[in-house]
Amino acid sequence: MRFDLVDLQLFIAVAETRSITNGANRVHLALASASARIKGLEAALGVSLLQRGRRGVELTPAGESLLDHARIVMHNVDALRGDLAAFSRGVKATVRFLANTSGLSEYLPKALAAFLSQHPHISIDVEERESADIARAIASGAADLGLAAEHALPDGIERIPYSEDRLVLVTARQDELSNRRQVDFREVVERDFVGLITSSALHAHVTGHAARLGARLRFRARLNNFDAIGQMVSAGIGVAVMPEVAAKRCARSMKINVVRIRDPWANRRLAICARSFKSLPKPAQQLVEHLRKMAPK
Repeated sequence: MRFDLVDLQLFIAVAETRSITNGANRVHLALASASARIKGLEAALGVSLLQRGRRGVELTPAGESLLDHARIVMHNVDALRGDLAAFSRGVKATVRFLANTSGLSEYLPKALAAFLSQHPHISIDVEERESADIARAIASGAADLGLAAEHALPDGIERIPYSEDRLVLVTARQDELSNRRQVDFREVVERDFVGLITSSALHAHVTGHAARLGARLRFRARLNNFDAIGQMVSAGIGVAVMPEVAAKRCARSMKINVVRIRDPWANRRLAICARSFKSLPKPAQQLVEHLRKMAPK
């Protein structure tokens, strides 16, 4: 059985857009050609992959299975293409790594810099994602490694404990909550907030939990790093939710206080994760070992 990479790219596009027309546009094929390729793929496999309707298409169970495998194949093709192209730059391998906001901002920069200094022929593509998205990407083969909140990882994903990642409330020292040891998130959802930009994984995480309480957080300012957020909080602009490690670092030089959030979702552990650590390419295995050695104690 032979598979055409164009057919797999097309099928992924159709599955993600739930439309043969939109899928064809995404991969720059004419609608008639795309439709013929999908029918040819179904004929070659001997199964129906799509249920066609007036509102678009839905995947059959066979289509869902093909989508999982097609994503893995195309990820490996992209990795092959990237690794071979990297030879011209003197780089011989690329590790695709996803991390949540606190992992990317507080833990990884120093650790990755040390690793890259020790391994000049390895490069790392790092992308920020919410922990649940990281779990899905690892499961589908779209990334080699992740650093994510352990509670978001399903049983089928291997993980190595990395660090505590508690989320806390940060207030100005003159705030009425500043002397509290802990607070329920429900108590503060009506307050003015200072937060990260909307594209950040932590923003999605915090606003999602507010929505579960029936609240929409009111942001006075959105910034792209925790130091800037700490300065705003210190000035009394609003309260903020940030990782405890970042909050304590900011508190050493800013007039802010750190208050623990009592809700269970705020008490997290970060874990290094992969589909199978033994099956990782050697560069990714080297990175895992490096991160284990540099994990916060």
